[in-house]
Amino acid sequence: MMMDKNKTQNQVAFMSRPGQMEFGIVPMPDIGENDVLVQIEWCGICGSDIHYYEYGRIGDYVVNGDFILGHEVAGTVVQTGSEVKTLSTGDRVALEPGIPCGKCEMCRQGKYNLCKDVVFFATPPVQGALQRYVRHPADMCFRLPDGVSTRSGALVEPLSVGLHACAQGGVKLGDDVVILGSGCIGLCTLLAAKASGASRVIVADLFEKRLAFAKKLGADFVVNSKSEDLRHRVCEIFGERGADVVLETAGASATIYQSAYLAKAGGTVVLVGISVEGNQKYSFNQVMGKELTIKSVFRYRNCYPVAIRAIASGKIDVEQIVTHEFPFEETPKAFDTVISDAQNVVKGIIRF
Repeated sequence: MMMDKNKTQNQVAFMSRPGQMEFGIVPMPDIGENDVLVQIEWCGICGSDIHYYEYGRIGDYVVNGDFILGHEVAGTVVQTGSEVKTLSTGDRVALEPGIPCGKCEMCRQGKYNLCKDVVFFATPPVQGALQRYVRHPADMCFRLPDGVSTRSGALVEPLSVGLHACAQGGVKLGDDVVILGSGCIGLCTLLAAKASGASRVIVADLFEKRLAFAKKLGADFVVNSKSEDLRHRVCEIFGERGADVVLETAGASATIYQSAYLAKAGGTVVLVGISVEGNQKYSFNQVMGKELTIKSVFRYRNCYPVAIRAIASGKIDVEQIVTHEFPFEETPKAFDTVISDAQNVVKGIIRF
């Protein structure tokens, strides 16, 4: 089936300035020979989207003019390029939002998430995917098997961050793990850690409702860092040895600093959350004295197929993280709700 683009309008939601969301119509995308046109069905609201919406920038990435947010998306293929052999119209797909150059040193090593020339949805000046139709390279669109909804498909992106974090930390069967932060990425990291075989997982956060949600999703222990001494509780639960792996997902100065104290000698700390503060205080005496391994995460690589298989097999139920769902027509309300009710909104998602 070939869609008649002349009879179809591409409706988008865009921020006209920080804190102001509007609707508009843009031209239908023209696809290249290796592209597909996807009718978007679901779009998750990411922390980076919220940061752009609130402040108009993240570090050196600054929004100038009208800007379409959104990069956690899935939908149905409605048109294919002439050279596309792997997908057909009607296929349901999850879109990996970054398009690497494929030629640089990092791409050739398979670390394409570190490509300096990557084109990534909703990273200025690249427009995002909060629109009814998007063009995307076929090889960055992953077919969803029967039994995996496009709603789950839109959540493959944050789950991939959690999977990459656990891979960086080498989380394995029997490990004791601490996860700092129980937002969307913290919970996706929890799901990934349990699926990787972690025996005991402690999740720490400041909000009781989020901790209750973490417990529901499989955390063995939860700690409210506002009212409890986290180091003492980790010692009580894991003993003096500490955690095999500590995954910091909050991006807060306090939790970044604590991470080295919670890891066992010879353990690993993975920094996942991105702090708004460029310089951080850290205890390198702990790092040196324990011979810790410190790793970091920038998005993910080669995780989409793994994430989709994990969802399809039932190993991971990623839809559990969604707490709020909004129709596309309520996109402004969706963004405002995620900001104003942050302690209750774990994951907001928009339905087209």
